[in-house]
Amino acid sequence: MLPVELDSHCPSSSSSTPVFLSLPSTISVEDQVSSSPTNSIGFTILTQAPGVAADISHINTKSNVTGYEPTPSGLAAALKGAEIVLIPAGVPRKPGMTRDDLFNTNASIVRDLAKAAAESAPNANILVIANPVNSTVPIVAEVFKSKGVYNPKRLFGVTSLDVVRASRFVSELKNTDPADEAITVVGGHSGVTIVPLFSQSKHADLVGNAALLNRVQFGGDEVVKAKDGAGSATLSMAMAGARFAESLLKAAQGEKGVVEPTFVDSPLYKDQGVDFFASKVELGPEGAHKIYEVGKIAPEEQKLLDAALVDLKKVRSPYPIPLSTCYIHTNCSPTEHRQGSRFRQAEPRQLNVARTPVNPQCRV
Repeated sequence: MLPVELDSHCPSSSSSTPVFLSLPSTISVEDQVSSSPTNSIGFTILTQAPGVAADISHINTKSNVTGYEPTPSGLAAALKGAEIVLIPAGVPRKPGMTRDDLFNTNASIVRDLAKAAAESAPNANILVIANPVNSTVPIVAEVFKSKGVYNPKRLFGVTSLDVVRASRFVSELKNTDPADEAITVVGGHSGVTIVPLFSQSKHADLVGNAALLNRVQFGGDEVVKAKDGAGSATLSMAMAGARFAESLLKAAQGEKGVVEPTFVDSPLYKDQGVDFFASKVELGPEGAHKIYEVGKIAPEEQKLLDAALVDLKKVRSPYPIPLSTCYIHTNCSPTEHRQGSRFRQAEPRQLNVARTPVNPQCRV
């Protein structure tokens, strides 16, 4: 994901606001938006960090750009002092794959980046885009807990794209400006866990529209199929990720009433065994300032929410995930798959991307 821009109208701060976007070589960009101490943006990309750093440095903004080598020390240097860490790193989906099918590969990537962030930027806001978000966010939480630096107010699963898509699809049906559509989406960020609440919008008549619901819940599949194996949603996700990061920056600078949907450590359904849940969250300097309840919804939407909670409950890890290992399914049975079993309590094995193939029948 390259690069997210801090607009010149972004309010300045009396202290620096470093932002790190992770994708393994590193670029740090110090964006001096005012005469006050610098705001900085860091990136990791797959290759050629020095070259990309030089390329970005030619953009006519008041900024300083530095590239780092793709090594543990380079990663630590890029992360040091970061206040926002955005993690879109991982492999994309291919046709026929669900977000959960990515778990075997992406879990290790997210875990290692979370470990680096916990060591170099323990007080940073962590924004997770890497799929499956429903599972990768809890992994980050467990890593930070193991380091003794977990702050639930500073961990976010970025689900903004679900709201962006819902607003766009509704506007196409209603011939309106999507910018004027405010569709609340709750639950999670995968399939049936994505629950749009049309009853809370200006278009309550859309409740029960099965085609629209399916498109919102599985909109990512449209892109995966259209790209024909060449990747998944990147540009729309970049926009949604940038939107969330910018909102967090505004809130960090003291702007009031900044509300975004996000997948967080939430109290709303903990009594039902659901630790993480996406809903509207008011952001503040401390991260998640206020988590809003779902509110009144239509009976049809309640059924969707109930189904989402059942699926989200299965994501719950029964033990802390060790830093060097992760318990995963390698060959789950059809019964386990139907039951949605997520973690196997068996012998731990190293999550090695080269040696751990994705089992397309296992939704882990």
